[in-house]
Amino acid sequence: GTDGNPFLDVRVREALALAIDREAIVSRIQFDSGEPAGQFAPAGIFGHDPDLLPTEYNPDRARELLAEAGYPDGFGLTVHGPNDRYINDGIVTQTVGQMWAQIGLDVAVETLPFNVYSGRATAREFSAFLFSFGITTGESGLGLRNVLATYDEERGWGANNRFRYSNPEFDETLAAAFAEFDDAEREALLQQAVRIAMEDYAITPLYWEGNNWAVRQGLVFSPSPDGRSLMTNLSSAD
Repeated sequence: GTDGNPFLDVRVREALALAIDREAIVSRIQFDSGEPAGQFAPAGIFGHDPDLLPTEYNPDRARELLAEAGYPDGFGLTVHGPNDRYINDGIVTQTVGQMWAQIGLDVAVETLPFNVYSGRATAREFSAFLFSFGITTGESGLGLRNVLATYDEERGWGANNRFRYSNPEFDETLAAAFAEFDDAEREALLQQAVRIAMEDYAITPLYWEGNNWAVRQGLVFSPSPDGRSLMTNLSSAD
């Protein structure tokens, strides 16, 4: 029994992941700016696992999994998202809601201004909701610790874990990564941690937002994978 919470069953989480057509979201809503994601950190970020691909779009398998989990007729949920924070965030939220309705869920969608939305998300008022995390440290560990580690205020873990996901195997692997000084070993542990979380469908990555810069003639801008705009990325074209 999942005590009335379908999300506690990994088959339900996998079904919801399979029901989303990430390619369509990137091509039609984001005008091909960005790419479908299968994990937290994009290529170029330390800890990215090149073997972790985005979940394939397979609505038939999603319906099978829902039935196996005891929800042959689906269940009701409200999907929440911001409407002024990320590129086309309101449309993305609506689209994910429609994709979930297509596998038999009874879906309502509510989008809100971010200043209202973020507080309510942190107060854990939502069940399924859209959020992003910007990696500014050049490695995946901080994001994994903030979003997916078991919430522990004293330890400072799970600060952005608004859904209180908890997986001891993930926590142990991540802690080992933070204690490891050898770069190759640490990266392997970060990759192992993200694999544990993704195979458990802890979150459903959608896409990495595309970043676009314009510079005047004579200048070259070399983007960094964290998406920040730094003067050091700018050089002359000579």
